[in-house]
Amino acid sequence: MKLIVGALAVALLAGCSSPSDLMASAPSITVSSAKTPKAIALCVFPAWQEHNSNASMSETASGYRLVNGFAQQTDDVLDISSAKTGSVAKLYQRVAWSQIGRGDLRESLQKCK
Repeated sequence: MKLIVGALAVALLAGCSSPSDLMASAPSITVSSAKTPKAIALCVFPAWQEHNSNASMSETASGYRLVNGFAQQTDDVLDISSAKTGSVAKLYQRVAWSQIGRGDLRESLQKCK
């Protein structure tokens, strides 16, 4: 019984990921824009909130970051940073190939660039 409980605990922890875990891999999409990071973040954020009411937006040293997920599982991170001629937005997704129900996040980035 202890073995089953231990295996279940390991399986659950393996599914956890933080924004920094996602950002350690290559982004799913990188978009350049002439807009400021704040303008892109404010444009994209309503779609993220519609997808998940727990989505959050925070200011970083170089721009803005949007995070989407449930409990201790981060599914999507949009990191928007200042560039010489505007900004660069990088979308990181936990399962980038699985866009079921998450296509609006990519579309919102394309519309707001």
